[in-house]
Amino acid sequence: MATTSGTQRAQLGNLDNRADLFGGPNLTVPPKHFMASPSHIPKLSEKVFHEQSSSTESSPINTPMHHPPSVTTDDFALAFDIDGVLMKGGQPIPEAVEAMKYINGENPYGVKVPYIFLTNGGGKTEKERCLDLSRQLELDVDPGQFICGHTPMREMAERYGTVLVVGGEGEKCRVVAEGYGFKDVITPGDIIKTRHDTTPFRTLTDEEHDNSRLLDLDNTRIEAIFVFADSRDWAGDQQIILDCLMTKDGWLNTRSQIFTEGPPVFFSHTDVVWSTSHDYSRLGMGALRASLEAVYSAITGKDLNTIAFGKPQIGTYQFATRLLKQWRKDSCDIDRSPSTVYFIGDTPESDIRGTNEFNDTTDNDWYSILVKTGVYQDGDKPRFPPRKTVDTVLDAVKFAFEREHKKTAKGEIVSELDYDTSEQVSN
Repeated sequence: MATTSGTQRAQLGNLDNRADLFGGPNLTVPPKHFMASPSHIPKLSEKVFHEQSSSTESSPINTPMHHPPSVTTDDFALAFDIDGVLMKGGQPIPEAVEAMKYINGENPYGVKVPYIFLTNGGGKTEKERCLDLSRQLELDVDPGQFICGHTPMREMAERYGTVLVVGGEGEKCRVVAEGYGFKDVITPGDIIKTRHDTTPFRTLTDEEHDNSRLLDLDNTRIEAIFVFADSRDWAGDQQIILDCLMTKDGWLNTRSQIFTEGPPVFFSHTDVVWSTSHDYSRLGMGALRASLEAVYSAITGKDLNTIAFGKPQIGTYQFATRLLKQWRKDSCDIDRSPSTVYFIGDTPESDIRGTNEFNDTTDNDWYSILVKTGVYQDGDKPRFPPRKTVDTVLDAVKFAFEREHKKTAKGEIVSELDYDTSEQVSN
């Protein structure tokens, strides 16, 4: 396969204030907090997807065939967002299953391509998400190729002991946090059960009451706040987060006079909207973040500096690069980085912005592809232009294969514009 040295880099220029609502500040944590060590990534008992060819020159990517032998390319890889790209409202997008079969060898070139999933969604363990996705897409998805919004937070367990974890259904986010190694995980339900007038408009269900734990509020110190998944009760969750933020050094039942002594608050992503089965995009965690910051400022007169993981944060893409390298090594015996990673997403403000910005910082080529099946709709003008716009994920996969085929067939880098403008329209 041809290398991609010399491929032009995308230049974004300055970001406007509205863009900051979606992206937020990059997380300034030492690199080890983003980099999954090999011990954290499950190794496979069997080498899957890998039938190594004798040389790259004989790879079927050079010559389409009716029934070619299957080989695994070591030169490029794929990364997928999930909601709006592969799934919508819990159901596979029609072209998604076919796209997965295509990259697993059912294509004219007989090539299998290593791939990972990089989603801002969360609220479940990575194992549970992989089981769901395996069933929905009719293939085996391993936790070693899966990153959700809160996955990089697992390294924060080394830093914080008692934490407040917000969002998700039932006790699932507590289970996730405890699985990451956090020693003492408190939920809003615990605080409401201990003092029910904390949230005057929310009453715990019988199940929530049974699962929640009584606290000694006078002797509980919240060291950090983590929003792992979308809130099911904005009013109640914001009230409890605000109470913690306005404490003296995180001690519950205290109140600061200067409002700068509270614990840090982390969001697993900052997507303001996301794609569901509804005709129009729905509010996401980024909207909760914007609301929380506005309410905090209205009450205290001070700005709230939240910290974000997930896309478009550069640290999340660094984490994904490390995971992809480990996955290629464990599953395919490929011990080098791919020349090109095609990232397929549906949200310009996170998927495309993050891919393009990360591409400016890395040696290999992260190539952004935008699909029209999610947040971005045909006719919109994306504020962060992708390098290619297509209708569906299957079109995106076929484009990646064809682009690699052209590069190999010609023995050179294909000349192209940095951004695809064919689908953009004027306001």
